[in-house]
Amino acid sequence: MLKSLFPLPVHFEAIFHEAAIGIIVTNASFDIILSNEYAHRLFGYTEVELLGQNISILIPNHLKGKHEGHLGKINHSPVSRPMGLGLDLKAKRKDESLFPIEISLSHFKSEDQMYYIAFVSDVTLKRKVEMELILRNQEINQLNESLEAEVEARTHALQHTLEQLELQTKELEQSLQKEIELGDLKTRFVSMASHEFRTPLTSILSSASLIEKYSESADQPKRSQHIQRIKSSVAHLTEILEEFLSVGKLEAGKVEVRPDSFDVKEFLADLVTELDGMRRPGQQISTVIDGSLSDFVSDTSMLRKVLLNGLSNALKFSQKEVFLKAGMHDEELFIEIIDQGIGISDADQKHLFERFFRGGNASVIPGTGLGLHLMDRYMRLLGGELKLRSELGLGTTLTITLPRLSYAN
Repeated sequence: MLKSLFPLPVHFEAIFHEAAIGIIVTNASFDIILSNEYAHRLFGYTEVELLGQNISILIPNHLKGKHEGHLGKINHSPVSRPMGLGLDLKAKRKDESLFPIEISLSHFKSEDQMYYIAFVSDVTLKRKVEMELILRNQEINQLNESLEAEVEARTHALQHTLEQLELQTKELEQSLQKEIELGDLKTRFVSMASHEFRTPLTSILSSASLIEKYSESADQPKRSQHIQRIKSSVAHLTEILEEFLSVGKLEAGKVEVRPDSFDVKEFLADLVTELDGMRRPGQQISTVIDGSLSDFVSDTSMLRKVLLNGLSNALKFSQKEVFLKAGMHDEELFIEIIDQGIGISDADQKHLFERFFRGGNASVIPGTGLGLHLMDRYMRLLGGELKLRSELGLGTTLTITLPRLSYAN
């Protein structure tokens, strides 16, 4: 291989000469100082014949004058770009024949000397294919004109069919989603029910068996203890069944709002008293009432279920004091239940109002996973809002916002 006027590093030489595109390098005077094998085949020159020649040797004779003006502009303001976009550019071979080309021009400086690189492709086949495509498109356009009416009619029919298929697909997807959700709910229900029912039923069975063994009068305290365990377990089962029935009624739309006037302070005091039996040693519910809350109108039955659920959860998941706060603002009742318990993770908080969902850190504590779901549904019926803030290990705050209802509701 002959040595060029601009020698390449050894490790780039093979890449340059074996490139599948013509590459020609010139100096600032546009004299050729380097060319590759592909360029030699394109133009029909040997490397020796091109070396030192001006680039104009490759320009068609009738374009040389115009091309010199272009070269002057390039030398004055060199920019790397494709040349002749949208034009039918041609180059001249050694035998004076012309052929269509595409060319991209780049430049670089070395030792304060400007050099230009031309990347040249023979697009003879491409132009031929483009012309054939133009002719084919013309034929297709003529066919389209004659078939336009028929195509339009068939398009309308196809569009109608697609719309029907899309509608059916959506209906099938909705049905499938409902089946998946139902299956998931059934699985969660069976898992929860088997766990929640097993514990009190086992307790009832063991206590009943032990009572049979205590036949003497002196065994009365032991019998009373096991009878109390049975009562407690039955009450727990009743509570679980009540939650299931409440969910069913809410889902079926059979729960109606029945507004009534009541004194909030007395109402909350009764709730706290009702929960005395749930408090563990050292636990207490501290109530803070802000202002006069008499003659508030809402459904006391629904509100009682919401607050009993919230307070019982606070006592269940906390070993410390639970705070119950209430106040009025712009005709709305605000109630907060604040515990200092185990808290709820951010990931679990996104699912707390779903049926049968229980937090990951609450699996060892009895519960159906329906409490917050029921609270949320009741609050919607009352036109109120239920918000929850929690942090693991620090506790949970439930905030209830309730509007004053009218008796017409």
